[in-house]
Amino acid sequence: MLHPSYTDLMRVVNSEVEPGEQPVVNSRYSIVIATARRARQLIDGATPLVDIQYPKPLSIAIEELYESKVKIVGDDDSNEDNSDQNI
Repeated sequence: MLHPSYTDLMRVVNSEVEPGEQPVVNSRYSIVIATARRARQLIDGATPLVDIQYPKPLSIAIEELYESKVKIVGDDDSNEDNSDQNI
């Protein structure tokens, strides 16, 4: 079983959305794409943002999302800042 679950990750990622605004992620697919992008950044040499050392980049990416260390930005927001904290 995946911990945290997809629903837990979606709740954390969407927690900063104001009432009436559209959620950042609407599906598990969005979470999978975001974690895969962050895992690719880690594989390419990005510094992990969590202190826990997991053996796999995907596990690190999931933990970073769960702890709100990285932010998921939409396609129209992606040109604003290309730092490692934005995926």
